[in-house]
Amino acid sequence: MLKLEGVASFVAIAESGSISEAARRLQLSKSVVSERLADIERQLGTTLVHRTTRKLSLTEDGLAFLARAARIMREVEEATSDMAERRGSLTGPLRISAPVTFGRMHLGPALYPFLARHPKLELTLDLDDRRVDAAAEGYDAVVRHGALEDSRLVAWQLAPSRRVLVASPAYLARQGTPRAIEDLQQHRGIFYVNRGVADWRLAGPDGALSVRTHVALRVNNGDMMHDAALAGLGIALLPTFIVGASIRSGALQVIDAGVQAVAESIYVAHPEGQRASAKLRAFAQCIREAIGDPPYWDAGGRPAE
Repeated sequence: MLKLEGVASFVAIAESGSISEAARRLQLSKSVVSERLADIERQLGTTLVHRTTRKLSLTEDGLAFLARAARIMREVEEATSDMAERRGSLTGPLRISAPVTFGRMHLGPALYPFLARHPKLELTLDLDDRRVDAAAEGYDAVVRHGALEDSRLVAWQLAPSRRVLVASPAYLARQGTPRAIEDLQQHRGIFYVNRGVADWRLAGPDGALSVRTHVALRVNNGDMMHDAALAGLGIALLPTFIVGASIRSGALQVIDAGVQAVAESIYVAHPEGQRASAKLRAFAQCIREAIGDPPYWDAGGRPAE
């Protein structure tokens, strides 16, 4: 009879594309994962994975087996979550991807008391600003800021997100304060490269528009954008969950050029077709309650505990 640990190892290898990454996800040594794969291939009497020095790929039998193996593992995880929910407890692994700056500033303060209340919950939180493929990379869910682009995800809003154009008083004193869209084009901009463009998507009186300006810095991290704006490098379009405190202290000033940023959300999303576990629902509710309505960073308060 096939062992579940072997099935789990095969699914992790297939989803991650490498034995090393599967071992990292499962928190096992590479040799153990390789041994489990070899064992399940012996029991099935077939080769599931082609191994070369450069890449790993599934055989025809591997592809056929993966569809059912992945479903088996999801059902086992769902059954485990259901039993835990019946007992009023949360237990087992939960793997979440989240943006670096939002995770550091806001997820941590919300999650520490949550994890203390549920000591049997094993949370893996990967902070990364790139857009990950939740299903292919083995995440239970992703926390993201922006517009939902992946139709294969089912999203729950955690909070609305307001973005504003900001600059330091020193920069505005030196370069002047823009009062209209045309003025913005003469300034230097600090841009978030993971959005793929060096412009600002704004909502003007006649609809959405893109404003291009001189590039001072392109970077893939909100903390560095914030720091660059504080240093007087240029104008940045940033969410208030990053710059709220700096605006209130006067370290940054909001620029009113007669336009607003296109509305966005902070959301948690899980792959379509996968039932949301009790752990994931509790995680989302914890974050939503900690943020508050309106979000505490807009209200000038602190996260709820």
